[in-house]
Amino acid sequence: MKKLNLYITKQIVVGFLLVAFCLMSIIWLTQSLRFIELITNKGISLGIFVEMTSLLMPRIFTILAPISLFAAVLFVYNRMLSDRELSVMKAAGISPWENAKPALLVGLVMAVFNIYVMNFGIPAAENAFNDLEWQVKNDVSQLMFREGEFTAIQQDLTLFITTHEPDGSVGGILINDDRNPKTRSTVSAELGRIVHTKKGPRIILVHGSRQELDRKTNQFSSVTFDRYSVDFGAKESKARKAAGVREKTLGELLGALDNKSLSPEDARRWFVEGNKRFTTPLLNLVYALIACTGLLVGNFNRRGQIKLISYSVGGMVLIQAFDLALGNLAAKNLYWLIPMYLNLILPCLICLWLLFFYTPTLFRKRRRLIPGER
Repeated sequence: MKKLNLYITKQIVVGFLLVAFCLMSIIWLTQSLRFIELITNKGISLGIFVEMTSLLMPRIFTILAPISLFAAVLFVYNRMLSDRELSVMKAAGISPWENAKPALLVGLVMAVFNIYVMNFGIPAAENAFNDLEWQVKNDVSQLMFREGEFTAIQQDLTLFITTHEPDGSVGGILINDDRNPKTRSTVSAELGRIVHTKKGPRIILVHGSRQELDRKTNQFSSVTFDRYSVDFGAKESKARKAAGVREKTLGELLGALDNKSLSPEDARRWFVEGNKRFTTPLLNLVYALIACTGLLVGNFNRRGQIKLISYSVGGMVLIQAFDLALGNLAAKNLYWLIPMYLNLILPCLICLWLLFFYTPTLFRKRRRLIPGER
């Protein structure tokens, strides 16, 4: 019996990983299009691009995991039914409940794992993503200035740097400043560092010289300096946006109703999000049970199990639709939290009842006897 359960479990896990990998790859490609602008306009490196898109994967995984598990369980049990493997197991006296244990086990493991991801992995990933996104959009030294290229910061202000140093400074700096209508100046320095002020970013130069040409008299002057600053005249970089709901801890979400700093609407939304960190992972268990129950207790059809599969898919779609709808309603009225939980509990109880109390005649149509026929 253990070998049979291990065999089925292995098939489900392999199928789940394959489906999840394919779906996540597709979603990763579509999400990557959001960051093409950062590559073309901001000049971010491939490493930062991969890091940013990878930080979105935990949230995408929790969305795709239940669907991937449903598809894997449905495929495995349908294949076993088509190959007569389940028929042989039934003939050997193995009950539908015993055959459903591998799907139930994988569903429970995925539910627990997703609870961990939603309560620890996603908040950490969302926080890191928002920090990195803010840094990418506001790190002037790395994005505005590219090594070995002349960069036009403004119409009359051009800058050239030789290298980016590991400590965040830049080396080998040349600045051509034509913003003053009376003079033209060129500044060169060995080192520099970008600093952010209330008036906007500016560069602090160390050990350099400044040459200036009077446009009217053509008089040339040159001075050396140990420290000098050039204002870019750019707007102040935006502050990092406040932490979103996904970045909050479970304690903050469940305690939102007592948080006086939140509006009633936000408090309800946070509280519902805290509950969804438990209900969403449970979809793994519910979908696994729905996928296997119909095929295990339904009548075998040599022409295929289209009807049973359609029932399973329809049930999964309905539960998913109700979960989304009830979640939105609960954000407006917390009384909808009860139906949101019942939407998951009732299908589980129905599937377990069918698996435990299954009889071969439960779904078999009774033949109507004709008078006089024995």
